[in-house]
Amino acid sequence: MKKEFFLSVLILALLAFVYKNANAQQWGLYTLYAPKNTNKAYLVDTADTPVTFKTWTFASTKKNGYSTYLIKGDTLVRTYAYSSNTLNGGGVTGAFQKVAWDGTVTWDVVYSGTTYVMHHDICPMPNGNVLLISYETKTATEAQQAGATVYSTGIWSEKIVELKQTGPTTYTVVWEWHLWDHLCQEANASYNNYVTDALDHPELMDLNYKTFTTQTAKDRFHMNGLDYNEELDQIAISMHFTNELFVIDHSTTTAEAAGHSGGNSGKGGDFLYRWGSPANYDATGTAVFNTIHDAHWVPSDNPNYPNHLCGYNNQGGTGGKTAIDILNPPYNGYNYSYTTGTAYAPSTYAYQYNSTFTATNEGNSQQLPNGNMIVNNAFGAIYEVSPSGTILWQKSAASSSHAYRFTKCFIRGPEASAAASPVSVMDGSPVDLSSSAISYSETSPSYSYEWSSGETTQNPTVYPTQSGYYTVTITDNSVGCSDTASVFVEVTPTFVDVTNSDKNIIIYPNPATGIINIGGIESTDGIQTVVYNLCGVAVVVSEEVLSTDISSLSDGVYYIVVSSKGLQILRERICLIK
Repeated sequence: MKKEFFLSVLILALLAFVYKNANAQQWGLYTLYAPKNTNKAYLVDTADTPVTFKTWTFASTKKNGYSTYLIKGDTLVRTYAYSSNTLNGGGVTGAFQKVAWDGTVTWDVVYSGTTYVMHHDICPMPNGNVLLISYETKTATEAQQAGATVYSTGIWSEKIVELKQTGPTTYTVVWEWHLWDHLCQEANASYNNYVTDALDHPELMDLNYKTFTTQTAKDRFHMNGLDYNEELDQIAISMHFTNELFVIDHSTTTAEAAGHSGGNSGKGGDFLYRWGSPANYDATGTAVFNTIHDAHWVPSDNPNYPNHLCGYNNQGGTGGKTAIDILNPPYNGYNYSYTTGTAYAPSTYAYQYNSTFTATNEGNSQQLPNGNMIVNNAFGAIYEVSPSGTILWQKSAASSSHAYRFTKCFIRGPEASAAASPVSVMDGSPVDLSSSAISYSETSPSYSYEWSSGETTQNPTVYPTQSGYYTVTITDNSVGCSDTASVFVEVTPTFVDVTNSDKNIIIYPNPATGIINIGGIESTDGIQTVVYNLCGVAVVVSEEVLSTDISSLSDGVYYIVVSSKGLQILRERICLIK
């Protein structure tokens, strides 16, 4: 009995060891970092000891600012310190670039003036645009009128703008949000934004959320983190001096963003959610953050905290150490559940990782698909830690404000594309499919091709009998990475019978010179006429019941299909001679 008991204990211990170690493996392969105030960015291979796989070198006059990102394909998006800023302060950058894999600068934007300057974080968007944070200055007179109690130095407020590229150095602003449009104050009913109690308006920023001295009154908000959630079409923000993270609606127009209604949430540009310091809106609750940075959503593929929100808590962990706080917001559609007169839920975080260091400023984290996490000390090392907090990998003395981990195939995999000619045919007609791939980081890619229709050549010919997608998987065999691309082919049934299906219906004249008439229809309800060319492509669609104008078409032979409520009642070939 004892023997069986100890054997069972041994097996359980062995299983626990295997489980623990199976879930304590490094994730991905390459880590991106860009040391502050240098003109370098690096991808290091983390498979064993850090080995530099790729180095970017930038102009010596455009040294790294706060954040550098790598978007799929080949492009770095990086902030840099603009040398001619009028406004300066902690985290001020003034400019950003998009830089291709080969070092070519494809977009170089200066966003800096006498009354505004970009600072801290940016966020590359799925549509190719870039979100950025910018100070916008308010005079002492404007600050007083807004209801500030200390205002002699003026106020540096905040805005978020979305820029779309129009040229190598030019842009257009396609969306913007201003914090100044979403203020409240309890101090003086004679000035703007007055409310009797800020607790009734957590959707607004109390301009006097704490007691300010002249020294702290100007830069009283200090945004520093920015993230975009494509599924929700929302933006997350971290704000240093309020020690909160916020969520706002991006689905609004710019006009709606300036107000309090509109967008998916119906709340315009007001805060949809805030968390971390309830006292800022007079609510009762525990202050969690002590210097917050890097507000972002945990990706949906994270096994432990999918779609949670996360903040880098610089001095808010155990013993004042740096911590990573992850919280589960109370989602309610495009809004967040809230009980009036209370602090936003939850009352505390879902998980806190406590580090062994104190980064009094800056830094970021990244939650990985296997449950691990990248923790970046902006003044020291980059770490990969397991869910239990075990350090699995580190890069010492990186001194990068942000750092991120990527898989080998994200960095080195091919980028596939697919096309078809023609894209609309009659059933059984030939379609030439084509495909290609780009591997930005590879000098000698070796591609193989596999189509969903079974073909294994790069550019096959197919004979479709129904509409659908053709998908190609292109594999670079030299690195073992694949990508897919699809093209849609529309198929129209072949017209075998070119005589009337209803002998009472006639089309005239034939040949036609431009206008064709339809006679003999008993009911005109739901009639539609479609004109096809000989390739089966619809070239004219008409809801006119008794006539259709085809004068815009070239001379030739066409097929006319007349349908009633979706049912075909006539097929006929017609010749157009103008």
